[in-house]
Parts: sequence; C-alpha cells; structure tokens
Amino acid sequence: MLDPTLICELDTVPRYDRFATVDEVHESLTRLAAAHPGTATLRRIGTSRLGEPMLCLTVGDGPNHAIVAAGPHPNEAIGGLTAVHLASRLCADRDLRGPYTWHIVGCLDPDGTRLNEGWFAGPFTKAHYGRHFYRPAGDEQVEWTFPFSYKRAYFDRVMPETLALMRLIDEARPTFMTTLHNSELGGVFYYLSRPEPALQAVLTALPGRYGLPLHAGEPEHPSITRLAEAVFLNLRMEDVYDYTEALGQDPTPLITGAASDSYAARYGTLCMIAELPYWIDPAADDTTPTADAYADLVRAQAADLRSTHAVLDGALSDVARDAVSGSPFLRASRHFVPLLAEMAAAREKRADALENHRQATVAELSSRRGLVHSYRLRFGGMLLRALEGEVAIGNGTPAIRRHLSALSKTYDEWCADAEAGTPSRTIPIGDLVAVQYGAVLAGASHAVG
Repeated sequence: MLDPTLICELDTVPRYDRFATVDEVHESLTRLAAAHPGTATLRRIGTSRLGEPMLCLTVGDGPNHAIVAAGPHPNEAIGGLTAVHLASRLCADRDLRGPYTWHIVGCLDPDGTRLNEGWFAGPFTKAHYGRHFYRPAGDEQVEWTFPFSYKRAYFDRVMPETLALMRLIDEARPTFMTTLHNSELGGVFYYLSRPEPALQAVLTALPGRYGLPLHAGEPEHPSITRLAEAVFLNLRMEDVYDYTEALGQDPTPLITGAASDSYAARYGTLCMIAELPYWIDPAADDTTPTADAYADLVRAQAADLRSTHAVLDGALSDVARDAVSGSPFLRASRHFVPLLAEMAAAREKRADALENHRQATVAELSSRRGLVHSYRLRFGGMLLRALEGEVAIGNGTPAIRRHLSALSKTYDEWCADAEAGTPSRTIPIGDLVAVQYGAVLAGASHAVG
C-alpha cells in the first residue's frame, strides 16, 4: 500500500516523449539555481576526462544529507529526467525537502552519455538503441572504479569523475544515497545496501501503480543475495571474486574497482538503486515451472555466449593490427568481447551444481534469452561503431571494411531475432521516471524515519 502523500507526489511527474541530453540536464539545473537563489546552489564538483564540467545542485539546509547522482552508466538515461524533476520539486516544496540537504548531480559520465544521445529521442526499438549504444570499458565506468583491494585484486586507477563523487560523499557523509541506474528489458528490481523490510514493501508496490511487473528472472550475478521479491543486496566485488574463484576460474579479469555504495558504507549510508527497464518482458514475473531443466538453460546460455564471442572476437582479432584510433568504442570492445568467453566458461562450470537440478521458470527462461539478445546488440553495436570510426578517419583497410560489412549483416539478423524472440513493449518514459522518483523519496524518507 502506497502512502497517499507519495501518490500525490508521483502525479507531479510530467509525460515525456524523449530522454534528456547532458546539455538539457545541466541547463535545467542552472535555471533552477537562478530561480531559487535562497534555496538552491549550483557548483562544479569535478571535470570529466574530456573537460566537461560536472555540476551539482544543492537544495535545502537540513541536518541530514542525501546524494542523488544521475548517469553512473551512460546508457542509463532515465536518471537525467528523474534528477531534474526531483530538483524542481525540492526547490518548489519546502516540506518535501524534509530534514535533508539534497545534493543532485546531473550526470556522472557526461562524456559517455553524449555517445548514447543518438537514441535518446527514439525510435525506441532495441535495434535503434543497440546501434547507438555505448558502455565504457570496465576500468572507465564511474560506478565500478572506486578503490578496491581484495585477495589478488587491486584497483586504484580512480577516474576524475569517480574522484568527484568520492569527494562529494566524503564532504556530505550522506544518510541516504542513490545513483540512478536502469536496466533494459524485463521487470523492475532494486538493490539495497542493507535489509530494510518496511522500505522493501514500498519499493515493490510502486511498479504496480503503472502496470509494471517485478523482475522474477535471473539476478545480474549468481552471488547476489535476494532480500525479497525483486529486492537484492547490493552487488559486492568481494562476492563476485569469491564466487568466481570457487568455480575454479581466475576472478581478476572480471574485477575492476568497487561501487559507490561500498565507498559510502564507511558513513553508514543507506544506499538504494532502482533498476527499471526500457521494455517490459511480459514473462518477467512468471514463476511457473517449465519443462526445461534449469541446468540445461544455463548450458544453453553458455553456448549462445560462446557463439556470440566467436563472431565478435573473430572480427576484433582480425582488425587488431589495423585499428589505430583508440576510440572509446574500440576500448570498450577490447574489454567486453573477451568477457563473453569468461561468462560462458562460468556458466558451463556452474551448470552441474546441485542447486541447478530443478525446473526453470518461465521468467528465468525469458531472462536467459533477453540477456543474450542484449549482449549481442550492445557489444555488436559498439564494435560496429568502432569499425565505422576507423573508416571515418580514413583508415578503411581491407580487413576493416570486410569485417564492417560482414558484421553489419550479422547484426541485422541479431536485431531481428531480438525483436521477435523477446516479446516486449516500450514503457512510457514518464512512468519510468515516476517509479524511480518515488523510490528516491521513499528511500530518503525511510533512512531518517
């Protein structure tokens, strides 16, 4: 049951027909600061690697501090709109600010977000999204480049953008923090830094108001602890390391740095992430057993990942000597393509575990297919952009042109397969913002309640 006050606040969210660009988010925060000089202050908290200012709007003067940061991964566009709407409502409503000083970061990765803006205005198809998709290599992601040291893993190559968020966390010592992530296909799910049953009940009730299912399929990693339906403990790199090591694999290729919630833990911060998809999978919450064995499902996914790796690695290896740009698309491809083989190996090793000797559910079967489609469109799309970039700078060698042509044809087949193989519908952007906005308000309220 949702609180009537929260329901009224959800109704303030506008209808949107597109996602906001970096410039639009920053312009909105700038206007708010100018319109509310006694309430809001805009400041620069850092600089991206390409020289982009990182802006933070601080609203209110309460004794507790909350950090809300959009764009931790540049393909996750819901948060820009959520951050602006939250900022506008906090500026307008003193009661909504509560006992908080709010720090709202417009975009944590402006450089990467600009490389996704080609799909922000639609059409909102998986093919168009994948063809204009960008996700940085692991050691270039703001959310996963906090300092980390565990067993044989050590990471201290903190990026300027990550350092800006670290400084803000150390300055604010927040009671509540959220980085505004989102997923792609399926149902809604959440991460919390600790069990909070009362908050969990509110979070799982929110999507139903908009007809959105909760996610009942595969978690993002097998080491993740489930707290309740569609609510999980935050992913910890230590757990990923231990799980991978227990399978007999070397964990170090899968590990970069820690996440922001691990860094904020020193201050006892309640951290929450609301993961919302762009597309609904109608089977996302269907826990009906199927005739398929779960172990077979894991093996089938491993086989699909291996075949995807073979296609992309073949192209990437053949152009390795020719590619000269060092573009972000090329760096990302060199990071993610080998990981497909690592992920396939991990699934092959865990398929025979005792806990997998059961029937797979409809949701698990559907999320397995969805993950493969997502990886094909994501990583195939980035490799195509990398090859196109080489041609654009006049480096269209025979190998590069040959693989650009061949991969384009394969990619078209993958797109058609993804559109047909995972039935889905595009979620209205306003509904996505409303659920994320409601989750932020509920989390902040609960943290001081």
